[in-house]
Amino acid sequence: MASMKIVDRYIGRNVIGATLTVLVVLLAIFTFFAFIDELEDIGRGTYTLTLAAAYVGLSLPGLVYQLFPIAALIGALIGLGSLVERNEIAVVRCAGVSKLRVIAAVMKAGAIFVIAAVLIGELVFPPAEQHARVLRGDALEKTVARLGGEGFWARDGNSYINIREVLPGHRFRDVQIFEFDDDQHLVAATVAASAEYVDGQWLLHDIGQTRFVDGGPRAVDLDEARWDSTLDPALIGMTALKPDTLATTDLLRYVEFAHRNGQNAQTWEYALWGKLAYPLATAVMVYLAIPLVLRASRGVTMGRRILVGAVIGLGFHIVNQAAAHLGVVFGVPAAWSALLPTAVLFVCGTVLNHRTP
Repeated sequence: MASMKIVDRYIGRNVIGATLTVLVVLLAIFTFFAFIDELEDIGRGTYTLTLAAAYVGLSLPGLVYQLFPIAALIGALIGLGSLVERNEIAVVRCAGVSKLRVIAAVMKAGAIFVIAAVLIGELVFPPAEQHARVLRGDALEKTVARLGGEGFWARDGNSYINIREVLPGHRFRDVQIFEFDDDQHLVAATVAASAEYVDGQWLLHDIGQTRFVDGGPRAVDLDEARWDSTLDPALIGMTALKPDTLATTDLLRYVEFAHRNGQNAQTWEYALWGKLAYPLATAVMVYLAIPLVLRASRGVTMGRRILVGAVIGLGFHIVNQAAAHLGVVFGVPAAWSALLPTAVLFVCGTVLNHRTP
């Protein structure tokens, strides 16, 4: 038993070490191009080189999360492949270790990747990405002010707007508008239970408004009213609640709310199932790498393994994205569209592992 634990740790260290190396290299490449892409916006508004660097830095958790499957695949190919090249897997097999035990040892490393992907995707990626978009939007658009625990804050001329919840379909809930004059004196405070953006016009519902005039404050209640504002709802959605940047709990909450209110939650459902399927894809990539290495000849170079991993990883990403879009077009259930590519890859890995001696 102790010897098996040593084997497990040794195989796991090789796979994890190779995967981390691949991840760092991929991060360096993608970060470089992301920063180059930001250079063209430097000088617009208050967007500076420092802010561009901060934006790219805050985007790193999302990049790590997105690169995990392909990094895990290439890392497993390299790590396990190096053991095959040094005949260490052959020695382990001759010592009586079964193929299933080798697979289990590799998949233990895969389980660590899955846990890391879940933690990053749920706890680090969403707040970092939202803060990054707010930082960039504030500098470039001069509209977004901040995003925090008190909801979404924005400025529109002399008005300050607070939106507590942003929902699908340009719908919003718990809206507060504070209007000031040029001397920064409060002129009016408006509270709306909900708001929506329809045909280029903002509509407020269930309104309570207090206006501050010389004779004292005056309160009025309205069922519905138009609100003249240049605030772009698309900017709010992009900055605050882009579906694929949200945590699973937030996606669940908004999907449930949309269903309760008869709204189309399709986009959010696809984002939700995609979020659930992505860590599984990381594990399946590691699983697929095992037969690709064990079935290959010892003369296969590291460059070829990297190429194979890159092609499979890129192909999976393209198929995954296409499945999501086709699911929307043809009305395929979100769970099917999100899980089918991963399931197909798992079946392929199982067949190959079964045929591997």
